[in-house]
Amino acid sequence: MNKTVFNEYCASLPATSHVVQWGGVTVWKVGGKMFACFSMGPKADPQEKISFKCSDIAFEVLCEQEAFIPAPYLARGKWVQCNANGGVDDDTLKNYISDAHAIIAAKLSKKAQKELGLLNL
Repeated sequence: MNKTVFNEYCASLPATSHVVQWGGVTVWKVGGKMFACFSMGPKADPQEKISFKCSDIAFEVLCEQEAFIPAPYLARGKWVQCNANGGVDDDTLKNYISDAHAIIAAKLSKKAQKELGLLNL
């Protein structure tokens, strides 16, 4: 999944916002909380990377697959990371990103969910 497709898909999800932080990382949020990121890997592995929040069970399962690793700095929060251009097809990544959005949206207060139009989705 390239950065344009990633950004277009994240923008299509309800009540999202986009920022660039941490020296060029594209961060997507719902209700001010991150659910997915697109970044360049470190100098030792300068590939484009996608990171996203997942459920406890999905975290365990995905980390056993070759295409995914626990996301650096975010793994304790059950985030995984994969190479953007290889190993995982776009439709699968879109499903995981949609799930990440739903997980984070569900953690928002009912008041925030209502204000963002997220209730009854």
